[in-house]
Amino acid sequence: MSMPAKNTICLWFDKDAEDAARFYAATFPDSAVKAVHRAPGDYPSGQQGNVLTVEFSVLGIPCLGLNGGPTFKHTEAFSFQVATADQAETDRYWDAIVGNGGQESACGWCKDRWGLSWQITPIALTQAITDPDPAAAKRAFEAMMTMTRIDIAAIEAARRG
Repeated sequence: MSMPAKNTICLWFDKDAEDAARFYAATFPDSAVKAVHRAPGDYPSGQQGNVLTVEFSVLGIPCLGLNGGPTFKHTEAFSFQVATADQAETDRYWDAIVGNGGQESACGWCKDRWGLSWQITPIALTQAITDPDPAAAKRAFEAMMTMTRIDIAAIEAARRG
């Protein structure tokens, strides 16, 4: 038996932790559902035998999905930030999340159908808004502020001026 990770992100779901974990595993590389654990007894939002926790990873990050009931909801205060190499990868993740019952937000942020926030962030965007030339960084930042999904070509054009 392997030792658990020292730090695991615990994500509270109403009752769909397994569905969410399987979606993430199918969508992102280096992601997997590792174990599904059923409740050994009744609990406030469920009963013995229901899926209680799901061990999974997202892009190599260990996570635990907890089916804790409807008390707590996901907010934008927590998000996964996914660094993408190009527009095709950016589009693939964006379309998977938004197209599976999720919703678009601003500046490369979107939410999946379980309410979890994702930042689909091209490496080119991060480089552009941290450009050592403050004018170039400002132009790229202002372009980003008008976007939902990030358009790398438009960011790079703004950076160049």
